[in-house]
Amino acid sequence: MSAKPVLVTGASGYIGARLVPRLLDAEHRVRCLVRSPGKIAARPWGDDPRVDVVQGDLDTGEGLAEALEGCGAAFYLVHAMISAGKDYRERDRQMAERFAGAAADAGLESIVYLGGLGETGDGLSEHLASRREVEEALRSVGIPVTIFRAAMIIGSGSASFEILRYLVERLPIMVTPRWVHTECQPIAVRNVIHYLVHCLETPETIGETYDIGGPDVMTYSEIMQEMASALSLPPRHVIPVPFLTPRLSSLWIHLVTPICAAIARPLAEGLKNRVVCRDDRVQKVMPQELVPVPEAMRLAVRSFMQRSVESSWLDAGPMPGDPDWSGGKVFIDRRETEVDANPDDVFRALCRIGGPNGWYAANRLWGLRGILDRMVGGPGLRRWRPNPDKIVYGATVDFWRVTGVEPAKHLELRAEMKLPGIAQLSFDIEPIDDGRAKLVQTARFKPKGLWGIAYWYAVMPLHGPVFRGMLHGIRRRAESNRQEREEAPVTA
Repeated sequence: MSAKPVLVTGASGYIGARLVPRLLDAEHRVRCLVRSPGKIAARPWGDDPRVDVVQGDLDTGEGLAEALEGCGAAFYLVHAMISAGKDYRERDRQMAERFAGAAADAGLESIVYLGGLGETGDGLSEHLASRREVEEALRSVGIPVTIFRAAMIIGSGSASFEILRYLVERLPIMVTPRWVHTECQPIAVRNVIHYLVHCLETPETIGETYDIGGPDVMTYSEIMQEMASALSLPPRHVIPVPFLTPRLSSLWIHLVTPICAAIARPLAEGLKNRVVCRDDRVQKVMPQELVPVPEAMRLAVRSFMQRSVESSWLDAGPMPGDPDWSGGKVFIDRRETEVDANPDDVFRALCRIGGPNGWYAANRLWGLRGILDRMVGGPGLRRWRPNPDKIVYGATVDFWRVTGVEPAKHLELRAEMKLPGIAQLSFDIEPIDDGRAKLVQTARFKPKGLWGIAYWYAVMPLHGPVFRGMLHGIRRRAESNRQEREEAPVTA
């Protein structure tokens, strides 16, 4: 083990958030390069003294030199697809070039990159071609790059897992493109993490490229049936048709699953490529027991059902900036109520907002707003978080993002729904006498042009049932929390 720290870019993303604690278990010191340090602070390992957090941005190069200084190896786990839309390929290449240049200047010894599995040469989807371009960019400065190429990664919270789960849960009969007959070699997320961690302790892997996959080669149709079995559902009827294009497939995925069309399209296009390992060299240098697809599915579903999802694809991506509320028109709806419960009870009630718990009032109106949002390309109400009774910084709450959280004091949400303006919903909890609290709920909307102003006045009649109802619903839940706490038996 090197005494030098290991840099992890994308440490708040799906793979990065699982990799960091495993590196700590292997007694590495870890440095995380992230745009939003608050996301790391919310992790169970965020306060580990062996973890150093550097705020930076690969789009601008900010923080790169500081993050790389003194590091021996770096994991490059950044992908622009989530935040860059159709321009992700060029942005991915530029970020990789910028990182490689800074790594060379810092004297970095090696880079580890997790890319995409697929046949080499012509005919690759844009998504897989982009992954190859990133490989070339990272290698362009002469630093040895260890590359792992994976197909579908099976694990609770991954984008692939979420697409499959929602499709299989919601559609007993599926009309699909012909790619359902394409062969794929999925790999369990725990097997991926094993390779990433152990390559640091295996010198012969430096500068090598490995195809990584599980023990099973299956078609996507067969993988769907394994998902149905893991969910204890009857077999799904899959009907492939020739006229479903990647664009139509991505729109359908957008409507049925939490994955937006901008992300679904490159994923759907990539499904046309056969993604099967060409050799098993990686198992000879870093042997491990590979998890079969049925078992990987069961483990992922169990984690989801038990609300023990360690990380999610939704964790990745930039946090929205703090809007400038000064200057220009800002509409405000402020309401408050006194609660016969302490601040902790009130905050527990706030943590249950959204998702399967609903919004305490006018849930049909919230549902209609979610449907309309999905129809125009927004996230809608189908997004989830690993634990629907807990809120952390950076988490998604339906079509909101948590941009501020202070237990028992404050919760701030920023709207990610399609809007002609910027919307924010905040809650402030103030203690008052006799173990009671005051809850202040504030909705702010900064319109963009006349359409934004028209939108605010159009929805104003709904503010009563929505905002007033939500405030009083939170109060009732908090008071129930207090009663449950006081009635709970005391254990020694």
